[in-house]
Amino acid sequence: MNDSHCHFFSQRFFAGLGRGLQPSAQEASDVVALDRLGWDAPGPADQLADRWLAELDKHEIARAALIASVPGDGESVALAVGRHPTRFVGFFMVDPTAPEAAGQAGSALDRGGLQTICLFPALHGYSLQDPAVRVMLQIAAARPGTAVFVHCGVLSIGARVKLGLPNSFDVRLGQPLDLQPLAREFSTVPIILPHFGAGLLREALMLADVCGNVILDTSSSNGWMRYHPGLTLPAVFKQALAVVGPERLMFGSDSSFFPRGWVKDVFEQQSAALGEIGVSDVARAQIFSGTFDRLFPARSRDADRRGLRASG
Repeated sequence: MNDSHCHFFSQRFFAGLGRGLQPSAQEASDVVALDRLGWDAPGPADQLADRWLAELDKHEIARAALIASVPGDGESVALAVGRHPTRFVGFFMVDPTAPEAAGQAGSALDRGGLQTICLFPALHGYSLQDPAVRVMLQIAAARPGTAVFVHCGVLSIGARVKLGLPNSFDVRLGQPLDLQPLAREFSTVPIILPHFGAGLLREALMLADVCGNVILDTSSSNGWMRYHPGLTLPAVFKQALAVVGPERLMFGSDSSFFPRGWVKDVFEQQSAALGEIGVSDVARAQIFSGTFDRLFPARSRDADRRGLRASG
């Protein structure tokens, strides 16, 4: 089994949260955030990578995507991938409207270790129709094997909620249908929508139905279902399978911090949902591993090292 959605919460991520808490000059912002959250300190990126590897081994996860969860933190994930290239795939967050975003995204991909650009329009306050988004698709298209992850729909960051930080984002900006022109123009670029569209299931399915390069990630407990009275996880899977089939569904857990680690109950809930609607073993294997392996073919450690040397 593979996991397409794990957040790599590095020291830089927690430092950003801590700055919002206005620590004193004597306090490190990441320490302040971690103390208030009650979570384990991540330590240096290599140590966090090793801890995630042990977590994958514990739960018999073959490979996982690690997401750098603040812009500018791609190096942390690239280091983790370089350390364990046969087990991790690197995703990194970009605000495409930021100065130098295009050059930095291209350089991050070219250095090796990172394969997916992650866009969070509601978080960073831009429309998916912004020309800067098209530039990100161009960058991906020029580098075969690169995907683009786009968070649509509702967005809530659990750590911010727990810390009492503002957590109100403009969800109007994450409209899946706004991606249709780009998905058609850049038809060779896989476009991943997490959480079944995060409350915009209908729109996500409409987009995926007409754009064969759109993949739905099944990650998290999918709490957005509360906006759809009577909707259940088995019903979500049944509808998604009817539209896109198992070849364009990809399991994700949305795991993130320690000591919680890998969120096994998300897998168990999704496995039970598939069982309830009678999904075949072949289709289950596609969702839990095959789609991920097709998008991100496994590489040997030697091949990955050669790639890193060539791009360095």
